[in-house]
Amino acid sequence: MNQAVRTRAGAAMAGALLLMGGLTACDGAAEAGAGGGAADGGATTPAAPAPSPVEAVKASWLKTAAAKSAMAEISGTDSDGKTTTQTGTKGWYPSAHDLKIKGPTSESRSVMTGDVVYTELKTPVDGKPWMKLDLSAGGEPGVRMNEDPAEDLALLLGQPKVALVPATATDAPASRHYRALLTGADLQAADESTKVMPERDRRYLHESVKHLTALEADVWIGRDGFPVRVLMVSKDDKGTSSTTATFDGFGQVAPVKAPPADQVADFDAVLKGGS
Repeated sequence: MNQAVRTRAGAAMAGALLLMGGLTACDGAAEAGAGGGAADGGATTPAAPAPSPVEAVKASWLKTAAAKSAMAEISGTDSDGKTTTQTGTKGWYPSAHDLKIKGPTSESRSVMTGDVVYTELKTPVDGKPWMKLDLSAGGEPGVRMNEDPAEDLALLLGQPKVALVPATATDAPASRHYRALLTGADLQAADESTKVMPERDRRYLHESVKHLTALEADVWIGRDGFPVRVLMVSKDDKGTSSTTATFDGFGQVAPVKAPPADQVADFDAVLKGGS
């Protein structure tokens, strides 16, 4: 028996004794063995490559789109410096929300199902505490952004400028931070990628970003694949606006329900002060 054979035999015997003695390897060695290291003489199976930022965003969008709803806390500052906060439930595909909205001088509750928005009135009209506004009145969809996490991710679909940002102490816990600095032309050029969205929602989004000249988008995606924090800073001919949002409880919130019909006054009736 030559030296090489003896060496291999001795290594095999030592390994057998360790196993019979009930000894365990450290966690790292065990993981390596599970990857095929022990079976193939020490070679390890290469780890799967990390997804590119574009792939990570699309995977998160697909998972978020399927969840349909989440709890949200949203703070938006418009070009005049006025800040509005929203807290409650956000839904998407179809659009929905049930939110407490607090502005600089007022506070109210808003409920949306599809294209209809219900606003709680401080003073009931004809005994009705809610006002109804149909955003698609006249047959055309109202131009709006729903500010939901699926829509936030949709803005980055197909955008080659999306980049993974190195981790910092201020990141959302257990998340990866992605950033994109986009021009208005970038947003329009990527519109083909948003065709994975429901058509009506895609049209809403397409129309709502037409006026933007620039968008700085930051998205933190958690280990579970859902976006946990979003920061959007947009620019148009009126100035700069920003929105900060956090989300959780994906797919775990109760469906949004419209107020009872007998408690709802039409928008036109409210403008006229009731019947």
